[in-house]
Amino acid sequence: MKDPRDVIIRPVISEKSYAQIEHNKYTFEVAKGARKEEIKQAIEKIFKVHVIDVNTISMRGRYKRQGRTFGRTRDWKKAIATLREGDRIEVFEAR
Repeated sequence: MKDPRDVIIRPVISEKSYAQIEHNKYTFEVAKGARKEEIKQAIEKIFKVHVIDVNTISMRGRYKRQGRTFGRTRDWKKAIATLREGDRIEVFEAR
């Protein structure tokens, strides 16, 4: 099994992700090649919570422009983990 810190890169902090916390759903940026089962095990091991479900989304990079130069941001993968009722992740609670 991969190291859990290699699977979970960082929490996604946005208005939409904070709105989902009320429904026990937490959003993370994960490694591109990570499978749902690996993501579930990594979240359970790092945060000591019970994960019920994991949904993943492959996010495409956006086109950006700076002066005359055009470029593209990187592609990344997002995971939304649904936790058992009563479980919380403290990283998201500190607003």
